[in-house]
Amino acid sequence: MCVSTRTTQSKAPPSAAVIIALLVFSAFVMILNETIMSVALPVLIVDLEIAARTAQWLTSGFLLTMAVVIPMSGSLLQRFPVRAIFVASMSLFCVGTLVSALAPGFAVLLAGRIVQACGTAVMVPLLMTTVMKLIPAERRGQTMGTISIVIAVAPAVGPTLSGFILGSLNWRWMFWIVLPIALLGLLAGWVWLRVADEREQPTPIDPVSVPLSAIAFAGLVFGLSELGASGHGGQAVPAWVPLTAGAVAMLLFGARQLRLQRDDRAFLDLRPFTYRRFSVSVGLVVIGFTGLFGAIIMVPLYVQNVLGKSALVAGLTSLPGGLLMGLAGPLVGRVYDRHGARRLVVPGSIMLFLSLCGFAMLSAATPVWELVVLQTIMMVGLSMMFTPLMTDALSALPDRLYSHGSAIMTTLQQVAGAAGTALFVTVMAKASASGGAPDMPGVHAAFVAAALIGAVAVALAFFTEPRPLPAGGTPTH
Repeated sequence: MCVSTRTTQSKAPPSAAVIIALLVFSAFVMILNETIMSVALPVLIVDLEIAARTAQWLTSGFLLTMAVVIPMSGSLLQRFPVRAIFVASMSLFCVGTLVSALAPGFAVLLAGRIVQACGTAVMVPLLMTTVMKLIPAERRGQTMGTISIVIAVAPAVGPTLSGFILGSLNWRWMFWIVLPIALLGLLAGWVWLRVADEREQPTPIDPVSVPLSAIAFAGLVFGLSELGASGHGGQAVPAWVPLTAGAVAMLLFGARQLRLQRDDRAFLDLRPFTYRRFSVSVGLVVIGFTGLFGAIIMVPLYVQNVLGKSALVAGLTSLPGGLLMGLAGPLVGRVYDRHGARRLVVPGSIMLFLSLCGFAMLSAATPVWELVVLQTIMMVGLSMMFTPLMTDALSALPDRLYSHGSAIMTTLQQVAGAAGTALFVTVMAKASASGGAPDMPGVHAAFVAAALIGAVAVALAFFTEPRPLPAGGTPTH
C-alpha cells in the first residue's frame, strides 16, 4: 500500500483513509496513557509504599519526557519515512508498557513510563503532518475533526478507564490491557503503512539546539509542575530554579533557531509564527488546553474532596463530555470545510467561558448531574474550537513547514497542560481555608481564574479568519 503525499487531487487516495485510521487508533491508545495514572496514584502510593510526592513523578516524568522529545519531531519527520517513525514510536511504547506492567518497584515503573512517553511524543506530530500531506485541503477539516478525538478526548477518558480498571483489578492491568492493543497497532502499521514520502534533503542536526531545547521545555514543564505542587509542600526544588533555567534556555534556543533558519538549518523552524492565521489559532489552542487540563485536575479533586464521592464517580463525570466531543469532531470538521473557523470558534469559546463560569458557582451541595452538564458543555465548546483551529493553523503553512508547525503546536499543548495544572492548583491552594487541601473556597477561586482565561479566549476568537483557505490556495503571512 503506497500512497503519494500530493494533495493537488480533489480526492484523497482510497488507502489514505486506512492510513489515517491506523494513525488515529494508535495515537489514541498512546495519548490515553498521559492521564491514566491520575486516578491510580493513591493506589500506587499504598502498593509501592512510596510518598505522594514520589508517586507524582509517574505523571510528571511522562510530561517532562514528552516536552523534551516533541520539539525534536519536526527534524525527525523530515529525516525518516513515515513507516519507520511509526514503527519506532509504537515499539518504544510497547516496550515501555511491558516494563511498566512487570515493574517490581517504583524506579522500574518510572523507567517504563519514560519509555512510553518517548514513543508517544512523536505520534501526534506524525499524525498531523501525514493528514496535511495526504488529505486534500477541502476535506482537511473533517479529518482533523477525527484527530481531535485523539488530542482532546483521550486525556479526558483516561481517568474514567483507570477508575473502571482499579475498581476490580490490580493497577498492573492498566498496562496489560493496553499492551495487546498497542501490539496490534504496531503489527498493522508494519504491514499496511506505506506512504510515498517527499522529504527534502535533511540538514545536519545542530548539536547546540538539542540540549537547549531539552533544558528549555523540560525546565518550563518541570517548573510549572513544581509551582503547582508548592501549595501541598514537599517540593523537590524551588519552582523558580527550573523556571528560570527553562526561560533562559528558551531565549537562547529561539535566538539560535532564528539564526539557523536563514539557511534552512533550524532544529525547530519558528517561521510558522510569521503566519498570522497560525499564530492566532495556536494562541487559542493553548488557552483551550490550559482550561482542559485544569478541568481534568480540578474536577476530580472537587468530586472526591468536596462532594466526598469515589474515584470511579470522579472519572465518570468526564465520560459523557469526552464521548460527545469525539462524536462532534467530524461534524465540526465538515462545518469548518464549508464555513471556516470563526463561525465555530466564537460560539465554542463562549460555551467554554460559560461552562467555566458555571464551575465557579459550584457549591458543596451541587448534584453530580449538574457537574456532568457543565463538563459536557465545556467539552463540546472545546470541540468547536480545537478542530477548526488546528486545521486553520497548519493550512496556513507551506508544505515544508508542516512538520515544524505540528511540532510547535504539540509542544505548546504540553506546556499549556502543565501551566493550567500549575495555575489552578496554586490558586486553589492559596485560597483554601484548610491549609492547602482541596476545599470549596479553593476550588471556587481556581475556577474563577479559569473563567477569566475563558474570557480571553472569547476576545481572541474574533481574530480568527472568517473563511478557510481555498483548495490549492497559497498561504500568506
